[in-house]
Amino acid sequence: MPLQEDLSPQESPQGQQAPDAVPVPRALVPHLSEIAILLDIDGTLLDLAPTPREVWVPPDLAKTLAGLLARTSGALALVSGRSLNDIDLIFAPEQFPAVGGHGAEMRLSTDSEAVATHAPPMDKELKRRLAAIAKLSPGILLEDKGYSLALHYRLAPHAEKAIYEAVSLIRADLPNAPIEVLPGKCVCEIKHAGFNKASGVTELMKHEPFRGRRPIFIGDDVTDETVFAIMPELKGLAFSVGRRAQGVNGHFDEPRDVRAFLAELLDNDVAVGR
Repeated sequence: MPLQEDLSPQESPQGQQAPDAVPVPRALVPHLSEIAILLDIDGTLLDLAPTPREVWVPPDLAKTLAGLLARTSGALALVSGRSLNDIDLIFAPEQFPAVGGHGAEMRLSTDSEAVATHAPPMDKELKRRLAAIAKLSPGILLEDKGYSLALHYRLAPHAEKAIYEAVSLIRADLPNAPIEVLPGKCVCEIKHAGFNKASGVTELMKHEPFRGRRPIFIGDDVTDETVFAIMPELKGLAFSVGRRAQGVNGHFDEPRDVRAFLAELLDNDVAVGR
């Protein structure tokens, strides 16, 4: 199994392999009745695609997630920069508890109403100015998430510098605008300051069925690092994907390894009949 345990979590020097990495013993992850499973989507559960709409959900994944949701008594949640509506479209007809919009939205259970976690929508004029950046080059894809705006340049990698320079100029022109820039994998995302994935997870863990459980979080991108950072105070475990991130307990090589790991967790739990 390509899950690796980092016995002394720290960032690996760039370009070097993570030292002293060994397969994680299954005992590292407590029984499903004791944990809350928190999962990023893009680059973690799903392979990255040229555009956000082109991601593919393997049929077995939805079945695995539904099984883990049942075996954890509902304590499984997707934690994503995508909106809850977008998450539901991707995994339809299945629906899962989730923290969406980088912590702007939350749904505690499959049959509960989604709630905004005190996150104001982005100013319309500011959003209009940021959206105009997409005109810099063909291939830049604009994604309006309501609480944030994302500029995807996977199809126009040459535009990266121009995008960030344009965003910097807007921020300099509006120094008091309460916004935060989130650099990601071929995406520049701008959102309202004051909330992030960590604040969303912190709020989530205050409610049933997550309260009192030990969170296990898996993520891959820079935006997931805020959640990695709070896992110790929640007595949780953090795993990164594709890289050995700062402070994690272990890492996976790629999303298919995460999917295999989750399937094994479910199979093992079912096998022992608990």
